[in-house]
Amino acid sequence: MVHDHLESTYLAYLDALNGRRFDELDRYVCDELVYNDKLLSRQEYADMIAEDVRAVPDLRFEAQLLSIGDDLVACRLWFDCTPTSTFLGHQPTGRAVSFAEHVFYRFEGGRIAHVWSLIDRDAIAAQSSF
Repeated sequence: MVHDHLESTYLAYLDALNGRRFDELDRYVCDELVYNDKLLSRQEYADMIAEDVRAVPDLRFEAQLLSIGDDLVACRLWFDCTPTSTFLGHQPTGRAVSFAEHVFYRFEGGRIAHVWSLIDRDAIAAQSSF
């Protein structure tokens, strides 16, 4: 039952990101969190995601693989999108890119407290280089 609640919370979080409802992140993200070993406020985290969305207006967070255990969520997110400005150090080409993000979340009190993210930057670079 706990896993079902965590899964529904995580999917609602992705829905808020996809709906660009960053003002709702207080429901899903702690006031402070650790992102790849860096302490961020929830606002800094939201700003980081919002910056990616500005660079890639059609960015959609699609859970391709999802695993839930105790207070942990592991997900392979899949993206098919077209950057319109510099994204992760790459200039836009007008062409779509597809890539994965492998991300782990630790929840505390029902909200995200830790994020470990690995974006397949090699895939983005390969698709941005021609």
